[in-house]
Amino acid sequence: MSGWIVIAGLGPGAEELVTPEVRAALARATDVVGYIPYVARVAERPGLTLHASDNRVELDRARHALEMARAGGRVVVVSSGDPGVFAMASAVFEAVEVGPPAWRDLDIRVLPGITAMLAAAARAGAPLGHDFCAINLSDNLKPWALIEKRLRLAAQADFAMAFYNPRSRARPEGFTRALEVLRAECADDRPVIFARAVSTPEETLRVVPLPQAAPDMADMRTVVLVGSSRTRIIARDGTPIVYTPRFAPE
Repeated sequence: MSGWIVIAGLGPGAEELVTPEVRAALARATDVVGYIPYVARVAERPGLTLHASDNRVELDRARHALEMARAGGRVVVVSSGDPGVFAMASAVFEAVEVGPPAWRDLDIRVLPGITAMLAAAARAGAPLGHDFCAINLSDNLKPWALIEKRLRLAAQADFAMAFYNPRSRARPEGFTRALEVLRAECADDRPVIFARAVSTPEETLRVVPLPQAAPDMADMRTVVLVGSSRTRIIARDGTPIVYTPRFAPE
């Protein structure tokens, strides 16, 4: 008998931000598959096997999960945040599309989670309160020329923006170039929010105007939010409130 496969989001970090639906799936699972630090967030128990793997083997991980589900396993593929946002849902469906026809008959469900982007925005106020876009600044899966094109067009369209994977030790220059593009296209003091490890004990939140944003303010645990030209700051003691009004200019 075939099992099932659930692609689940574990949220940004805090256990209380994991949805009850995801908790229920994990409680029924025979196998959990995912990137090493995400699988580490799942508690061991009798009857559950944890399958942790490296970050650059998404399709192999997806195929393994589908094979186990086809063999009768109750498999949960875990991602941080939401599984459909720069995460494993796309990889699983890519594997299904090109894989054995029997995989298409499996019970496959995607369970949403709270993204790092939305958790960071909530901490800051409501910087994504009007139109916004999300861009992954990693060039592991797409060329830098495409990233730069999207940055320029998003800035020209006056979107608020959320950046995932802004800066790593292996490619620190990418975020430097991204900031240069934004300064050239925006030419203003719109706020930039550096939200690191949101909802964990290591959480930090920093708000600076675009001209003062520096590459070393971000790492791979940081989500960077950039306001639009209409984003506003409410000054107060401590971290200011940042929000983007819901009305747009005529």
